[in-house]
Amino acid sequence: MKWIDGLFERSARTVAQHHGRRSALARMGKLLVGAAAVPLLPVDRLAHAAGAAPVAKLPAGIDDETSCEYWKHCAIDGFLCACCGGSSSSCPPGTSTSPITWIGTCLNPHDGRNYIVSYNDCCGTSSCGHCLCNRNERERPMYKMSLNNDINWCMASQPSTYVCSVSVLLGVQEQ
Repeated sequence: MKWIDGLFERSARTVAQHHGRRSALARMGKLLVGAAAVPLLPVDRLAHAAGAAPVAKLPAGIDDETSCEYWKHCAIDGFLCACCGGSSSSCPPGTSTSPITWIGTCLNPHDGRNYIVSYNDCCGTSSCGHCLCNRNERERPMYKMSLNNDINWCMASQPSTYVCSVSVLLGVQEQ
């Protein structure tokens, strides 16, 4: 077993002779910054939209942006900004949009096409508390954060208090 100790000692001495503490700290810092930036990369959920089929009978509230049944709210989780002084696509006055969002794909029952929807949290000083909506169509487990809607995305904003959520259309699925 003495030869294993000797091998590790020689390896450690060789590394110490060729690399300093500062270079090791610099490499670790680069690794940490790079790992922290991975959740900020854009996510394409278009592949999950292919399985949806058009709805024959339209449910009540499908065109009401203050309803959970509004077609753009298929993956929303939180208070609807349309009930808090804003609209389905704009934050209420005095709030700011979180720079980090989650993406969903919703079927528009009027034209039968799937739309890519960005769900943005609006951040401010006090929570809205009206029109709570929790729809989880195509939601993925928490280990894949960009596909999960249970996260307070206002944590990246100042102020960091969650107020409500909006749904902004980003694009349409090509046929």
